[in-house]
Amino acid sequence: MRDEFDEPQPADTAETTVPAGTAVLAEAKAEEAGASVVVRPAAELPLPPSIELWNRDFLTDVANLPDASIDLILADPPYGLGKDYGNDSDMRSGEDFIAWTRGWLELAIPKLKPTGSLYVFCTWQYAPEIFSFLKTRLTMVNEIIWDRRVPSMGGTTRRFTSVHDNIGFFAVSKDYYFDLDPIRIPYDAATKKARSRKLFEGSKWLELGYNPKDVWSVSRLHRQHAERVDHPTQKPLEIVERMVLASCPPGGRVLDPFMGSGTTAVACARQQREFVGYEINASYCAIARERVNAIAVPVAVEPDSSVPATTTATT
Repeated sequence: MRDEFDEPQPADTAETTVPAGTAVLAEAKAEEAGASVVVRPAAELPLPPSIELWNRDFLTDVANLPDASIDLILADPPYGLGKDYGNDSDMRSGEDFIAWTRGWLELAIPKLKPTGSLYVFCTWQYAPEIFSFLKTRLTMVNEIIWDRRVPSMGGTTRRFTSVHDNIGFFAVSKDYYFDLDPIRIPYDAATKKARSRKLFEGSKWLELGYNPKDVWSVSRLHRQHAERVDHPTQKPLEIVERMVLASCPPGGRVLDPFMGSGTTAVACARQQREFVGYEINASYCAIARERVNAIAVPVAVEPDSSVPATTTATT
C-alpha cells in the first residue's frame, strides 16, 4: 500500500535531504564528505518503506489488511472517558463503548498470525468487560498495571485516586512469540554482588537481568517532558518499545489501529520492525510522520564536481 502522505521523489542531485532535527550531524557529515545538504522539516520527508501511516478509520479500511499478516497488535484506543481528540471518537460510554470495542476487536483479531499477540490499553472502568470478551477469542497472558507515577496533589475526597492504566496482554495460542532477553532489567552492582555465590555463577538471569514484573512504574509524559508532543494521552516510548521488543520478532509487522501521535511507529522504526498504523486525526498523523523521520540517520553523498559544495538550511 502507498502511504497517502508520500510525495514524489526528487531527482538525483548532490544534495541529501535530512530531518531538521538532525541538521548539525548532517552538516558535519556533509563537510566531511564534501557533499551538499538541504535540511527540511521532517514532516516533508518520505517515510521509511517499512512504516505505513494512514489517515483513515481502521474500522472502514481493515479489509485492506490480509488476515494472519500481523505479528503484534498494539492498541491504545479511546477509553470511553470523553477526552478531546479533535473529534467525537471518545464520546461513547457505557454499553455503547463496550459494543464499539468488541466491534473493532472482532475486526482486528483475524489479522494476527498464529504466533501473534495483542496488547490493549484501557481504564479500570471498562477493563473487566474488555478482558472478559477477549478471553472468549484469545488466550490471556497478563494483566499489566501501568503506574503513571502521578504525584500526590490532592484529588478526589470520595474514593482512592486512580493513578494507573490497565493493559491486557493476549495471544492467539500458547505458541505465541515472546523474547524476554531484549527487555530484561539489569541488576545493580550491589544486588549482583549479594548473589555472587557459586550457586548463581554463570546464571543467565544474573548476567542479563530479570524479567519485568506485571506492574510497570513509568512516569507519564508531563507537559515539560522532552518526549511530549501535542496529544492528550501520549504513551511513553519506554512502555511501547518494551512491548515491541518482547512480542514482535525482528523484521515482524506491528499494527496500531489507533495510532495517535505515532509512538508505536517510532518504536518500530527504532527497532527495525514493520509498522502499519491508522489515525483519523490528520494533525496527529502529521506529528507521527515527523517523529518517525526525526529519528532517521542522515547519510552524506558523494559530491558532484559540477555543483559547488555548499550547505543550505530551510525552515
